[in-house]
Amino acid sequence: MVNVLATVSLGPATYQLRRATSADLPGIVDLLADDPLGATRESAADLAPYRAAFAAIDADPAHLLVAATCGDHVVGTVQLTFLPGLSRRGALRAQIEAVRVHEQHRGHGLGGAMVRWCLSEARRRGCALVQLTSDKQRPEAHRFYERLGFTASHEGFKLAL
Repeated sequence: MVNVLATVSLGPATYQLRRATSADLPGIVDLLADDPLGATRESAADLAPYRAAFAAIDADPAHLLVAATCGDHVVGTVQLTFLPGLSRRGALRAQIEAVRVHEQHRGHGLGGAMVRWCLSEARRRGCALVQLTSDKQRPEAHRFYERLGFTASHEGFKLAL
């Protein structure tokens, strides 16, 4: 059963934002691998680790993996995670991750529509804050998020394990 979250018409194309299914994994992994950074860390050659991660995401109501489809094709994806916390007076926050749009569908507003849907869903669930990270090597993505109203407010740190 397809769980459609929103339908978005952008110019001549109509997209469905829906809860991703395991059948969407090859298309989603291809999107994650389709840039210079992703190409170094993602590969659809072995989907086993992605299937295990998908099962954990799909089983947890605090996580939502979205597939944007045009017809039968996955052309975009985003992951939305809800994080309870004590700071900000116990505020719930949303984390946006892995926003990707297929190169043939970029520049038409699909990425913005997906992020705006995430913002709406975060409000609906009572979040006080939406946060995301973007690699320093992605200046185009930074401009994209700034156009959507995000501000670069923190310095992020990561440690590979």
